[in-house]
Amino acid sequence: MSEKFISFEGIARRYPAPNGGTTTIFEDLWLGVPKGEFVCVIGHSGCGKTTLLNILAGLDAPSEGVVLVDGREIAGPSLDRAVIFQGHALLPWRTVLGNVAYAVSSRHPKKSKAEVEAHAKRFIKLVGLEGSEHKRPAELSGGMKQRVGIARALSIEPKILLMDEPFSALDALTRGTLQDEVRRICRETGQTVFMITHDVDEAIYLADRVVLMTNGPGAMVAETVVNPLPVDRERTDLHKHPAYYPLRNHLIEFLVTRSRTFRDHVPADRDPRRPPLVRPEIPVPAAAPAAGGTAPQAETLRNIA
Repeated sequence: MSEKFISFEGIARRYPAPNGGTTTIFEDLWLGVPKGEFVCVIGHSGCGKTTLLNILAGLDAPSEGVVLVDGREIAGPSLDRAVIFQGHALLPWRTVLGNVAYAVSSRHPKKSKAEVEAHAKRFIKLVGLEGSEHKRPAELSGGMKQRVGIARALSIEPKILLMDEPFSALDALTRGTLQDEVRRICRETGQTVFMITHDVDEAIYLADRVVLMTNGPGAMVAETVVNPLPVDRERTDLHKHPAYYPLRNHLIEFLVTRSRTFRDHVPADRDPRRPPLVRPEIPVPAAAPAAGGTAPQAETLRNIA
């Protein structure tokens, strides 16, 4: 794995249990994210995905361990880390421009009003809301509200974009459109992204790497899967790529089976500091059948680093 830009180092999160004991969501968790990568974390509810994101955002603190960003320990919220939540969380009394400008002025307090608005309008245009600057949230559709949230987050030009299932409440068409926009913007800007999702297809389309977490409590990072699909992939062509279904099947098999059974079959030599890095390979094409014979089945290989 390349040099870590984000580094979770031996972190744990525990909460008091009703019986007076302690519930451990996860412990001794190690995870690294290289700069400029789009990482999706997948796992069932209760495995601590959102807790990880909140710790990275500085909205929560680990019970043990540290989280480093660019070599520095996180000590609280920062404008270097922007969050897009499931809900849009817009200020209802402010316009589209007002919501985005509020974030810009927080990042650049010395800019004039005209400079702030010009900066905000650039990101409003980037998410396709040019012409809606003076509408208030009540006048916007759900998808438009999320676009404002994305524009607001990007306008502060953060080092890291954190997304907690931001498209989960949207209809399929709007969700797909916003996924396309986010993917395009992040590719253009080289943005580092840490995203939580339950949607396997969303992860396959958006992510460079997919982090698989076992069920909680006591969750672990089972492995990190490198997305073998082309970086310039298009939504309409995903299913045509020979690596698509092996990758999808691998992720679904984990969620259906291994996420529950992993703790009972942990390899004896497993090092929590170095979760396996899985590199699915493109299936080997079937050879032409010999005369009177049948072609051998294509074989899917993977390397585990």
